[in-house]
Amino acid sequence: MLLEPQPTCLLIADLSGYTGYLADVELDHAHDILADLLNTVVTALRPTFRLAKLEGDAAFTVAFVDRPDGTTLLDTIERCYFGFRRRRRDVRQATSCECHACVRIPDLDLKFVVHHGQALVQKVAGRKELVGSDVILVHRLLKNEVADRFGIGAYALFTEACLAAAAIEPQPLGMLATTESFERIGEVSCWVHDLDRRWREEEARVRVFVRPEDAIIDVKVPTRVPPQVAWEFLTVPGRRRTWQPGMTDFVVTGATGGRRGTGATNHCVHGDDVTLEEILDWRPYDYLTDRTIVQTPGGPLRLVHTLELEPTAEGTIIHFRYGPPKAARERAMALQVAPMFDGLIRQAADNLLAAIESDAVGRTGDDLSEPELARPRSDGPLSGLAPITMLD
Repeated sequence: MLLEPQPTCLLIADLSGYTGYLADVELDHAHDILADLLNTVVTALRPTFRLAKLEGDAAFTVAFVDRPDGTTLLDTIERCYFGFRRRRRDVRQATSCECHACVRIPDLDLKFVVHHGQALVQKVAGRKELVGSDVILVHRLLKNEVADRFGIGAYALFTEACLAAAAIEPQPLGMLATTESFERIGEVSCWVHDLDRRWREEEARVRVFVRPEDAIIDVKVPTRVPPQVAWEFLTVPGRRRTWQPGMTDFVVTGATGGRRGTGATNHCVHGDDVTLEEILDWRPYDYLTDRTIVQTPGGPLRLVHTLELEPTAEGTIIHFRYGPPKAARERAMALQVAPMFDGLIRQAADNLLAAIESDAVGRTGDDLSEPELARPRSDGPLSGLAPITMLD
């Protein structure tokens, strides 16, 4: 238990429209739907965020971190929202029930409030509770003017303090500036991230993916961690340096607003040699694809490279796949260097597994409280729907 205030990222995921939804719907079916959607949200936020408390139609979560990784923060929130949208659609399509609760499922939406500050964990009536002025602030921010000012129903409201701690520049990412004012707290500068816009962009984006049958190199690395943790080791600059053989530096350029993803370029420095990775497709925590450019004596070699994360009962299998180049000259070069690449990847895989195992020893990902999340009834309107999974 924390005995003194700690730097903390505080996040509340709140089902929008649930109070109005309950006004004239069947309560038993509404309970099943709420339980299912909240389970989807909490599952998607783990293990980046730990559940602190279920608060009716909201989940209060926490990450004890001094400087949150901005890309991971945004990816986690967006992926949680995308999963919610897919789950909401699947729930509606899976039931033939025409009661008000089931018909009005599309009325429900999701919003997030995120703040970075200080928090203290203490026991209250035998339960662990988060306390502190920043805990009060993040809850007060749930009552905001975003919907009225901008007409946005699905959003993440970040305090300026949170984005500063995460080293994210909001304007290049299309976030909207706003100010919320509260008695005894004063004005709080915030930024609004439109999640419905991001959902439409995600659905329209072209996928770039190296299939197993097309790969000239395909190395599988089984791990005992969830996809979110594997993704962290594969994409966060500080993590890459812990396992990449011979790497002396790792620099990211072209990251819009400080956020890594499609359009950014990784510069993997190995002494005097630099390998470029141009990000073509970024799908946390499913896969990413880049164009790897290696300088060789015969000229630059360009390979499309996919890192796929396959969830398993034990953890995650990481797939390293390289596709064949289009140009005949580069295809011939690729076949020559393929054995060397394969050996380097396997060496990197050994280092990666060692780094993950070492980190797992000190990682505490348990929820602060262990409430039994409500489950839909086995004979309810959702009984025919597949169970929730970590990947959508």
